[in-house]
Amino acid sequence: MFIQGSIIEGEFDSAMNEFSIQKVKNFTTESTLNENQFNQIYRYLKKHQHDKEGQIITLYDQMPVRLSKEEMNQLVSDLEKVMSMYH
Repeated sequence: MFIQGSIIEGEFDSAMNEFSIQKVKNFTTESTLNENQFNQIYRYLKKHQHDKEGQIITLYDQMPVRLSKEEMNQLVSDLEKVMSMYH
């Protein structure tokens, strides 16, 4: 199932119970997350959601992408929508 959020886009594979992130902001990427990996990212971002400076994430372990505080809130919301799909 294709999911398009405010910050991320991707495909959830219910048979494999994995989410493949295909876009972050305007950047194309490809990362597949199982439920445990997804939950670890969610917990970290939720814990730091209200940091005034926002966060910097990396794509492909080398390209930094800055997320403002508002974008962090949008990303957490996007992730919460995806979380409900894991089983």
